[in-house]
Amino acid sequence: MADPNPEASSSMPEPPPDSERTTHHLTIPPGLTHDAFSELIPSITQFHTYSVGPGKCSSLLAQRINAPHNVVWSVVRLFDKPQTYKHFIKSCAVKEGFEMVVGCTRDVNVISGLPAATSTERLDILDDDREVTGFSIIGGEHRLRNYRSVTTVHGFERDGRIWTVVLESYVVDAPEGNTEEDTRLFADTVVKLNLQKLASVTEGLARDGDGN
Repeated sequence: MADPNPEASSSMPEPPPDSERTTHHLTIPPGLTHDAFSELIPSITQFHTYSVGPGKCSSLLAQRINAPHNVVWSVVRLFDKPQTYKHFIKSCAVKEGFEMVVGCTRDVNVISGLPAATSTERLDILDDDREVTGFSIIGGEHRLRNYRSVTTVHGFERDGRIWTVVLESYVVDAPEGNTEEDTRLFADTVVKLNLQKLASVTEGLARDGDGN
């Protein structure tokens, strides 16, 4: 079982004295009802909380998907195939003998037109029981310094209807010459587009009966 707090389980240094904890658990992301958000607060507090200080920004986004959570998780967990639902990725390569375990890495090539070319990313957490995964960017040619992200998958059932909510959060340094707000808007846009594509892909799998 993975450590319940991915941030605490890493060898991250103590946060600087001028940093503070994010409060994503206090603000309902667009697309979530109050009832669903209330049910998700414990997971948000546990998995989607970061230390942020000057020059850093963080955000939490949500996507409702009309598919069972196991179908959605079967796609989200594929660390070696992010292009399945992530826009802007031209290709993804892993080393020979790749095993999808915490600490493994992937090399991503980004499509032209973005302020990035390549990205080397490390799997920080993969918990199939609680359907939690997360990664850090550790190298490459890009402007997202110290980017860390966590994604959690949550199944819901009400009155015979089944759906899923996916939460994705991140923390990142604002690049030199950019404000924290500019950085957040850019990263939010990318994450939002990825989550929308995830919904399209997994809803199609559920309709076709191809989900695991």
